Amino acid sequence: MPLQSTPLYPMHLKYKGKIIDFGGWELPVQYEGMGIIKEHHMVRENAGLFDVSHMGEVIITGERAEDFVQKLVCNDVHGMKDYQVLYSPMCYPHGGVVDDLLIYRYSPTKYLLVVNAANVDKDFAWMRENLLPGVEAENVSSQYAQLALQGPLAEEILQNLTDTELSQIKFFQFNPAVKLAGVECIVSRTGYTGEDGFEIYVEPDQAETVWEAILEAGGERVSPIGLGARDSLRFEAKLPLYGQEIDQDISPLEAGLGYFVKFDNGDFIGREALLKQKQAGLKRKLVEFEMVGKGIPRSHFEVQKDGVVIGHVTSGLHAPTFKKPIGLALVDSKYSSPGTEIDIIIRGKAVKAVVGQGIFYRKRTKSK
Repeated sequence: MPLQSTPLYPMHLKYKGKIIDFGGWELPVQYEGMGIIKEHHMVRENAGLFDVSHMGEVIITGERAEDFVQKLVCNDVHGMKDYQVLYSPMCYPHGGVVDDLLIYRYSPTKYLLVVNAANVDKDFAWMRENLLPGVEAENVSSQYAQLALQGPLAEEILQNLTDTELSQIKFFQFNPAVKLAGVECIVSRTGYTGEDGFEIYVEPDQAETVWEAILEAGGERVSPIGLGARDSLRFEAKLPLYGQEIDQDISPLEAGLGYFVKFDNGDFIGREALLKQKQAGLKRKLVEFEMVGKGIPRSHFEVQKDGVVIGHVTSGLHAPTFKKPIGLALVDSKYSSPGTEIDIIIRGKAVKAVVGQGIFYRKRTKSK
């Protein structure tokens, strides 16, 4: 099957991105002249521009749209206000995760759901399978290009391109009618890096105009950022990645996302299984750890205690901000207490690590 490309693919070639196959998409892992580490620090210190047009978008409409979205996800949709954004896992009946998504509420009868790129077809099929009467779901992914501008200077740079007062878009809110460089856009303030920033939804044929305008407005304070730094930034901020921290076999409770599971807000798919899991006590938990011995933990590496397998690493790397190797692991709950020594199996050897708390990056997103 041929690889797909986003509307911004010409920009990746222009700025000399190193293109890789990312889940069937041609996307840059890094850009020439920068590299992953420099790009990572650029976002932490200034601003970085990401192409996230491969993400999926689904529009939900109808008189019972609110009830339907509430049925789909674990978080409290009924408590949302217009132009608010909500993060939530979406679960199977057994409590495993279909996907994690962002919910944009226009009104009680219209929602935009933003889903992970690799899960678009699966998610859309799941939504259609569970539709309520009088509700429609439309996959509109091809109608949007999506850019993300992240970093402490994001607002200052983007403000140069619009008369809309961007400070009025609070954290996890959106404005559906912002003109950037003369182009009509949806602009939200969420992010996947631990920094302040914006997501920009635009018609595909206008994406290059907005991309170039942002880079021109930011000058040396902004640069294009590839998938490599996108992953290291989200990881340092302890933001989950589907297929690693959560998947069909890992529940939101096990992944430490219990805050987003609201048992008191009516029924939702997976509620019964998750409630049973909570009442019985978790057998597995996601833990933070830092390496004591030499070695870099990677996804799926075995975790042992006294020679016995107790879990696996979900994500790990040499964190650029902290200049040391850290990781996340899903382990037997008996070994989840801070201070517990564990072994990460790296190239067949047991390398010491210690479970901790507060190891990861303290997010600098704007308060609500």
